[in-house]
Amino acid sequence: MISWDALFSERAKTMKASAIRELLKLVTQPDIISFGGGLPDPHFFPIHQLQECVHDVLETNSAIALQYGATEGVPALRSWLAEDARSKGLDVTVENVVVTASSQQALDLIAKVMLDPGDIALVEGPSYLGALQAFAAFQGQAIAIDMDEQGIRTDILEERIKAIRSGTRPIKFIYAVPSFQNPAGITMSIERRRQLLDISQRYNIPIVEDHPYHALRYEGTRVPSIASLDADGHVIYLETFSKILSPGFRLGWVVAPEPFTRKLALAKQATDLCSSPFNQLIVLEFCKRGYLEPHVAHIRREYAKKRDAMLNAMDEFFPKEVKWTRPEGGMFLWVELPKGIDTTEMLRDALEVKVAYVGGTGFYPDGRGENCMRLNFSYSTPEINREGIRRLSECIRKRL
Repeated sequence: MISWDALFSERAKTMKASAIRELLKLVTQPDIISFGGGLPDPHFFPIHQLQECVHDVLETNSAIALQYGATEGVPALRSWLAEDARSKGLDVTVENVVVTASSQQALDLIAKVMLDPGDIALVEGPSYLGALQAFAAFQGQAIAIDMDEQGIRTDILEERIKAIRSGTRPIKFIYAVPSFQNPAGITMSIERRRQLLDISQRYNIPIVEDHPYHALRYEGTRVPSIASLDADGHVIYLETFSKILSPGFRLGWVVAPEPFTRKLALAKQATDLCSSPFNQLIVLEFCKRGYLEPHVAHIRREYAKKRDAMLNAMDEFFPKEVKWTRPEGGMFLWVELPKGIDTTEMLRDALEVKVAYVGGTGFYPDGRGENCMRLNFSYSTPEINREGIRRLSECIRKRL
């Protein structure tokens, strides 16, 4: 018998299973109300419009669609994405754009080309679990900076940068999800975004700005991206079609200074050669036909109802000792229970009443957040969201 554990690399030995990926297995169980995943509602996938696009791509462009493609992405899609970025205030050309297999691959590639073992990535606390996994997979050290209702605490961030710079390991980047943050649902204020960019420029530390949810705003005023405020090439900007069209296409993109996109493309060559040209051309046709904007407007209206149902149910059922965020958009909100209640332990109670969520510790690189949890409101119907919160409130009261 081969002893596989002895053959794994030191990097592989540090890899851990994602709590979210494990919980997604529960979604297939029809009696479980799952607030655990970050899933779009499949009832809103634009099936008929996509069928049109698939047919057109195969009829008119099959030689490109079914062949290997350029590592950086199908040129026509890259051009469309560059134009879209310019419409959002980014000063870019097609050379600044690389198509990836979702934002998750982009995070993995960023870690691959930037992090040596022990190098530091500064992140929001709490932060996106998938990003923490990507950074840890390349043996980077993520350090969480606390947030408030305006986003990352830039005063704490600067103090931490000064302290770390006296050490032996470099800070390679600051990672942030500024709009409807995953997992907290917080939107970083414009003042805080400018402060973060100022810190980036003064200390020469790039920002990785992850923007998967920015189109899903249900109320309030749009806040410009950090990348659109940046005139000096300090921001690596990520977007994805997963939340606004379909995660099954596995299509995201990176907008960054050209020296970085060239290196990213080299790393991607060794990973998958190219993202699926077939999927890229289908999505491009969908966008060119003008289907994307009305589709996003539709899911915004529907997701707003889901969010409101969850928030109203929390107001009605949750004990007064519990606190939670009220996101203006996105897919998630963050719940904080009184100290001493461990949401990982409480998950056993929740599963007994057929409700699932993600405990808070996975969203901190240092294991904090044991009394917190992330709830997703986009997947289930408003009625199911309400019933799930009612059941969850019973578990919380039991623990209290």
